[in-house]
Amino acid sequence: MLRRLSLGLLASAISLASLPAIAQEEGSADDLGVMSISLKDVVKPTLGFQGALQGAGTPNQAGIGGFLPLSVGDNSVFFADVLLNANFADYGNDSSIINTDVAGTTISTSTRLGYRWLNSDRSWMFGLNGGYDSRPMNTGDADTGVSVTDKSSVFFQQLAFNAEAVSDSWNFNAYALVPVGEKEAQLNSVYQGGSLNTYGLDVGYFITPVVNASVGYYYQNGDLGTADGSGVLGRVAYEVSSGLTAGVNISYDEAFETRVSADLKVRFGGASTTAKRKEVQQLPVINALTSTPSNRDVKVHDDSGPAIDYRIYENGVAD
Repeated sequence: MLRRLSLGLLASAISLASLPAIAQEEGSADDLGVMSISLKDVVKPTLGFQGALQGAGTPNQAGIGGFLPLSVGDNSVFFADVLLNANFADYGNDSSIINTDVAGTTISTSTRLGYRWLNSDRSWMFGLNGGYDSRPMNTGDADTGVSVTDKSSVFFQQLAFNAEAVSDSWNFNAYALVPVGEKEAQLNSVYQGGSLNTYGLDVGYFITPVVNASVGYYYQNGDLGTADGSGVLGRVAYEVSSGLTAGVNISYDEAFETRVSADLKVRFGGASTTAKRKEVQQLPVINALTSTPSNRDVKVHDDSGPAIDYRIYENGVAD
């Protein structure tokens, strides 16, 4: 009797142990329909609008952008992605770059060329992209209470490189932002500013196919050494509907301290039918093939002020 009971329990345990394997087979890429999707039906040009509130060294901005697949294969896409943004003034007495308020309206650009591909069972998307970003910047008063003159308009540029990997659960994004051309500029009679080298890695998790939470680490340096150091970044993004994504970001580093910003992106076009667009929205790996690359802003910092006009009095004391 005891032997029969033991054999029965062993059989039950074997049956229970086999359930995860059965469930995994039922949830395979084939059963989900991923393998049956033709990329030429879903990887299509998109065009739309984007906007963001000022962050750590980045401006209030709004503009237009577009994704253009240049070549679509059975499991890959070669693409271009272009942004054109109007950059607006900082909030009153709240400098995005530390001391000097960004003023007026300028037009910044960002261009990416990239290649993305799927692995054999389409459980992962991998990608590489790179490009050029520009940022003209008008400057206003200082928000430190210091009176400044000779407010300048300056121009910063950078090269950007990005590597990405996305599954239905996880996403990874490694990036490097490398200033070129004039990296330090006199902003006014008191403060200098500089564009920042930034190197980072973000790790994200899809809470649902349309809600992604990520944390990241970055190292930045520039502005005559005053911005050097590490930082952390958190982000939550929600794809409200196909083509409409909202995000909230919070970052901390010693140069900018805590900064909170939000962004919104709207894209029209994409998959050939409404049904296909809804299907792709629920498949992060496929959806990632046409996503807009991140880290497109030239970060600027102005904590250095070597241009103060000191007056030496007869007693040798500097005023």
